[in-house]
Amino acid sequence: GINAEYGVYVMIGIILGFLTFRKGMPMTMKSCFYPLIGDRIYGWMGDLIDIFSILTTLFGVCTSLGLGTMQVNKGLNYLNESIEVTTQNQVIIIWAITLVATTSVITGVGVGIRRLSEICFGIGMVIMLMVLFLEDTWYILNLYCQSIGFYIQWLMQLGFHCDAFELSVKSFGVADRGRAYADKEGDGPENWMDDWTIFYWGWWISWSPFVGMFIAKISRGRTIRQFINGALTAPMIYTFLWLTIFGGAAIKTERIAARDGLCCPSWHKGIIGLEGTDLTEHVEAWDTTRAGMLVCKDTSDSNLAAACAEDSCEWKTLIKAGVLDELDPPKIVEYINNNQRWMGKYHGPNNKTSARLSCMASEEMWFATISTYGDMGPFLCIISLAGIILYFVTSSDSGSLVIDIMSANGDQDPPIPQRVFWALVEGATATALLVAGGSESLQALQTASVAAGLPYTIILCFVCIAMWRALAMECGDLDPYGNDFAVSLVDPFASLQPKLWFGFLKNVFLTPVTLYEVLKSHKKDGVSLAIMSVTCWISWVVLIICEIVQIYNPNFKVQGIFALAWVFYLGFVTIVAVTRANIRSYYGINGNAIEDFFAALFVYPCVMTQLERVSQKNGLAPMMPDNPFQFHQEHPNSVVEHEKADTYA
Repeated sequence: GINAEYGVYVMIGIILGFLTFRKGMPMTMKSCFYPLIGDRIYGWMGDLIDIFSILTTLFGVCTSLGLGTMQVNKGLNYLNESIEVTTQNQVIIIWAITLVATTSVITGVGVGIRRLSEICFGIGMVIMLMVLFLEDTWYILNLYCQSIGFYIQWLMQLGFHCDAFELSVKSFGVADRGRAYADKEGDGPENWMDDWTIFYWGWWISWSPFVGMFIAKISRGRTIRQFINGALTAPMIYTFLWLTIFGGAAIKTERIAARDGLCCPSWHKGIIGLEGTDLTEHVEAWDTTRAGMLVCKDTSDSNLAAACAEDSCEWKTLIKAGVLDELDPPKIVEYINNNQRWMGKYHGPNNKTSARLSCMASEEMWFATISTYGDMGPFLCIISLAGIILYFVTSSDSGSLVIDIMSANGDQDPPIPQRVFWALVEGATATALLVAGGSESLQALQTASVAAGLPYTIILCFVCIAMWRALAMECGDLDPYGNDFAVSLVDPFASLQPKLWFGFLKNVFLTPVTLYEVLKSHKKDGVSLAIMSVTCWISWVVLIICEIVQIYNPNFKVQGIFALAWVFYLGFVTIVAVTRANIRSYYGINGNAIEDFFAALFVYPCVMTQLERVSQKNGLAPMMPDNPFQFHQEHPNSVVEHEKADTYA
């Protein structure tokens, strides 16, 4: 979609800023739900939302901290080989970042967090502009224009693309149609949705409480239009430019390296794959007529045969390095053993480096790319490393501050001991994930992010509805004093009324009876609907029981019985949803058919409890009994405008 990452952040920021600065509500995630459940946010449900938001933010920030630590460690190793890429070094980096972040969060937004963020932005601009001018600038500008065109062209298609065919059955025969990917039988990259799309969705969503609340906190006095332009449009344009410059530079680096014959040893195992072997035992002679290619005694070994091939990656690299001139096998073997790390790279004149990025780990590609700019390469690597460290410091300190605010029930100036506590908890959590993951630490960090982010998607769906309802009330499109159900869908869980509990339990099993009574009390013919609902509900229950029996009784086997069961359940849900829609229409209660259907789908006993109360006395209530939307309060720093598009946050 259109910048899915910042879209999530902006949605949270709009509703939080609006409710906090316009309506005086606490700056916590539970406030987002006031338009939906009213004062119930001040009970255990609101506390649960805040707790879940804190945990989601914690794992989201820790994922970033862990991934950033791996990047920093790789960068240090790139600049100095004596600094090894190890878990121990990464733990040290985590706690160094945590220490600086703790100091920053103690000083607050106006000092530490703000100044570090300004420094980070300045470093990023310096690197970006230097690469723009060091690179072929005309090429970058052309690529920027071209990339925006491709983005617009593919926006709709890729926005709805889910790899449906790739995830179901591979399309065999694609080679005959000329559509096969290299070295793959199917027609698409495996695990793309899991490793890329789902991971980033989960990561962005896990950051949404943190970033949304933070940008709301620093946007007091802005209109919603200004907020969207500043937090969505501007970052999107800047992101286009950043990715075009560095993505274009990396692609050009890869293509030049491929043109120059640099290649990845992993493509041809060759003699690099014969670790621990005395390579001279396999070498018969050097053939000077083939530019120093070796002649093997035995080519039965596939790895050795690949090394002897004229287009061997290893020997192309050795020729480029100029070490084959002496035709001395022991020296060449020694060179290979000592320089495996540099296979796929070439140091040319004027300190310019050519690198085959596809040979490298993802954490190394950035440094390899900016190292190609001659004498400026080391300088760019050093300030890049400083920028990466500070970027993750600012992520950690601002994430800690947001968690502090939520855990302090919206206090925007939480106590210092609490700030220190949460900053240290972030460092400890990132350390635990990194150490527990071991060699699979990256997978552990990704799993933590997805595990935290995906369940939070449900909360974001309700936040969308809450934002629409809050702004509709503010603009006068929705009457906050209009009729509403006296019993909310969450009351059977949130209230302490035994009567509602018993009503919920009764309607789990006796929904058709309640349905008949509700329709009868409104002078509707409830017999036919009650019969259909009884038929669908009993059929669903019986078939689900049969499906469970099949698990424990192999002799009873009917394939596909679950499908018929859910067809009956959807029929039952449709009847309940239609009844709720009719009752809403009868009393003029706000809502729509989509809400009716999903409410019946997930919590049909709560829906029937609502309808049962409506058929009795006191079944209706104002939408907002203690309405925070009753006055149009202008913020003192805002220009007084009453256009709907400029509702103030």
